[in-house]
Amino acid sequence: MTSSRTPKRKTRTQAKGAVLSAMRTAPASPNGDETGAQAERRQEILEVAAQLFSERGYKATSIRQIADAVGMMAGSLYYHIQSKESLFVEIHNRALDAAASRIFSAIAPHTAPWARLEAACTELLDIQLSLTSITLPLMNSIISAPPDVRSALIKKRDEFEAIFRNIIDDLPLPATIDRDIYRILLLRVLNTASDWYRSGRMSHDQIAYQIFTIFKHQAEAEADRRAAPTSAKTRSRAAAPVKARTPNRHPGDMKSP
Repeated sequence: MTSSRTPKRKTRTQAKGAVLSAMRTAPASPNGDETGAQAERRQEILEVAAQLFSERGYKATSIRQIADAVGMMAGSLYYHIQSKESLFVEIHNRALDAAASRIFSAIAPHTAPWARLEAACTELLDIQLSLTSITLPLMNSIISAPPDVRSALIKKRDEFEAIFRNIIDDLPLPATIDRDIYRILLLRVLNTASDWYRSGRMSHDQIAYQIFTIFKHQAEAEADRRAAPTSAKTRSRAAAPVKARTPNRHPGDMKSP
């Protein structure tokens, strides 16, 4: 007998390979050239650290915890990394670079501004709702990072958001809509979708379309509202009866009754 119960939704922690594909490109070791084994070991450290940072946040993740998770002494970890701060910045930046690459690929086939925005919204929402994505957890860790680290993270985040800034700058928005506020609100909705999303009723693409349509509708409604007074005045003038004009005559030209 087949059970009708809906399977429980997996958490990010339970999902396999909860790191972005970009994490699989190992950079050079900070201590010089790497052998194949060293590169593979550093890659393992990056993936494990990314998982821990995404689950626990920056502040609650220690070097000792990362070292224990990969089966190393804490001191030995520094052969492969410079510091916890640099490790987090590297992982955070790679995650955003991977997300940006996906969005650029999604918008590439489109030229119309609204079509580009819809494609960007669809891709970003899928990134944020994917169980294998660490982009959102890492971005949320910014607040707990030290000031110097936070500055580097915010700089990278601003570079990422420039994708949406450029798209929105091309939109035919009415002058009454502030484009920065429009972008901030749109990204806030997309980036916090995992807080309220529940699988089942709509797919990621369908939800992204709803979000995009609402923002587009609001912009168009505002444009119509701004144009309405002028249109109404024009219609009012067109509908007003035209008074017959009496020719100007000299009093002496008028006939007596």
